[in-house]
Amino acid sequence: MYKRLKGDHTGVLTGKGSNWGGSLIRPEATGFGGIYFAKEMLAAKNDTLAGKRISISGFGNVAWGAALKATELGGKVVTISGPDGYVYDPEGISGKKIDYMLELRASNQDVVKPYSYVFEGVEFHEGKRPWEVKVDIALPCATQNELNGDEARILIANGVKLVAELSNMGCTPDAVEEFNKHNIMFAPGKAVNAGGVATSGLEMTQNSMKMRWNSEEVDHRLHEIMCNIHSQCLKHGQRADGSVDYVKGANIAGFLKVANSMLDMGVI
Repeated sequence: MYKRLKGDHTGVLTGKGSNWGGSLIRPEATGFGGIYFAKEMLAAKNDTLAGKRISISGFGNVAWGAALKATELGGKVVTISGPDGYVYDPEGISGKKIDYMLELRASNQDVVKPYSYVFEGVEFHEGKRPWEVKVDIALPCATQNELNGDEARILIANGVKLVAELSNMGCTPDAVEEFNKHNIMFAPGKAVNAGGVATSGLEMTQNSMKMRWNSEEVDHRLHEIMCNIHSQCLKHGQRADGSVDYVKGANIAGFLKVANSMLDMGVI
């Protein structure tokens, strides 16, 4: 449509179909990138995703990508959610269950309850959010302010080790305050969910080069980008006690990138 309206195809729009220069793994990219960031957070503590129980909200592209990559790296995703409630799958959401998430989304019914009909041993909790489940890692992937202070306290009481926002501002300010108060590793969406925009940048690069990378190439470059973002958060977010304030680190790193670019351009 842009080409029809402008009479010109400049390649400036991203998320295009593959026939028009769209990048592979763009739908999964936010979820993949968020898991790569969480992996680096754990690595900074000499830990890995292997064997970790993970709670995910939502069931769209972000949640689907996160479930796919987390499972690939050895984690066990036990929840997904929708406006109708959440499902708890103690056996883990993997393989054909992740594929079924695509069917749920394609149905346009915006509910997750059918998952509990299709797979055995699954609990559906109507009208609730998944943060009451005992997990090692919690990943808000759905909407803004979807994890509040009360839910943060439940997660903490249940022994959560890491919380990372894949949705934009998924945690309320009082939830973030609770995580900081109890020294829970927490990272904000401005860093964690950068994988989607980053892959749009990779799409633009491919368009400029008139090339098409395979999925492995795009995924490799996305991984590098997320590792670099994490490194910048570490650099600028270190506390005196050796822990990391990822919110501070992300804010400072983002500010410096913009400020230095402005200096380079002679704006200030």
